[in-house]
Amino acid sequence: MDNKEVEIEVAMDGDDEDGSLLLQRSVKKLHFGSWEEKEMAAMEIGRLAKGDVKTRKLMAELGVIPALVELVDSEVTARRQVAVKALIELANGTYTNKALMVEAGIFSKLPKKRDVSEDLMMHDFAELILSLSSLANTQFPLASSEVLPFLVGILESSSSVETKESCLGTLNNFSAVLENAGPLISNGVVQTLLSLISVKELSETALATLGHLVVTLMGKKAMEDNPMVPKSLIEILTWEEKPKCQELSAYIVMILAHHSSSQREKMAKSGIVPVLLEVALLGTPLAQKRALKLLQWFKDERQTRMGPHSGPQTGKLAMGSPVNPRETQEGKKMMKNLVKQSLHRNMEMITRRANASGESSKLKSLVISTSSKSLPY
Repeated sequence: MDNKEVEIEVAMDGDDEDGSLLLQRSVKKLHFGSWEEKEMAAMEIGRLAKGDVKTRKLMAELGVIPALVELVDSEVTARRQVAVKALIELANGTYTNKALMVEAGIFSKLPKKRDVSEDLMMHDFAELILSLSSLANTQFPLASSEVLPFLVGILESSSSVETKESCLGTLNNFSAVLENAGPLISNGVVQTLLSLISVKELSETALATLGHLVVTLMGKKAMEDNPMVPKSLIEILTWEEKPKCQELSAYIVMILAHHSSSQREKMAKSGIVPVLLEVALLGTPLAQKRALKLLQWFKDERQTRMGPHSGPQTGKLAMGSPVNPRETQEGKKMMKNLVKQSLHRNMEMITRRANASGESSKLKSLVISTSSKSLPY
């Protein structure tokens, strides 16, 4: 009996739990058994690890994590799968076990997309990485690891929605740390996310991740230069059945529009103003607030002569740039007409929401007689 076997027996000594003998035998086989025995041991360890955190911590003390990580590198798909499933269970609820997996080099064992044909296997890897991504707020080897190309590869493949949800959750955790913006953007994450925001099952997490990235200079620049912006974001603003997505899209649009007259011009040409009017009328309180702020910027853009990249200015005029009274009146008239057009187009929807279908004509006459001056922007 070598030293490692002695250590395992000593660690288990005195533990009279029913499964203690089975755990001891499984740990020994994982360390010293044949490949077939290692596979069976990994399966048993995964089952036992579902018990409680105490058992999972004990298994880590017995050195099962490095052994399982090595098994992940096997060329036999079944062995890799049981090892990954066991690691998922061991990572549950314990920071130390997750750190040990990263330290053991789990990210260097990630399969290339062409190596794995089964989506179930990819799903298991994605689930494990999602669990480990909670370490993102500590020292995490993101820039030097293979995890980002792996995640992007899955997101750009035909993998299941569930697998992609795990990958997006991981990217969202990573993006919450500002220092990770560089590696994320250099790995093409912005383009990948923009291509997924139109998928309604994935849109919310993709938009939340973009919201983290857009506050950085690199992230904002990547979005400004992308041909999908702003049209894809404007489209999401019309998703009345997805209020959270509307709020997130409005937030990203605000960041892009602020201090960028060129972006505001692109947005205006893409038809954002009528869409914002609808959100201001029918959106959630937060979406309404953001839409109204954006509308104020577009109104000011029309009324004042603003230099390039000077940013939205409310109630403040640049020296030497007096407002032309004629332009002011034209701007007010334009906004008034836009408001009326939008209100007329959405009148029936508003009426239904107000549960006042019997008073539609009365509401219509009220809207027609209402001036845009009554709106808070």
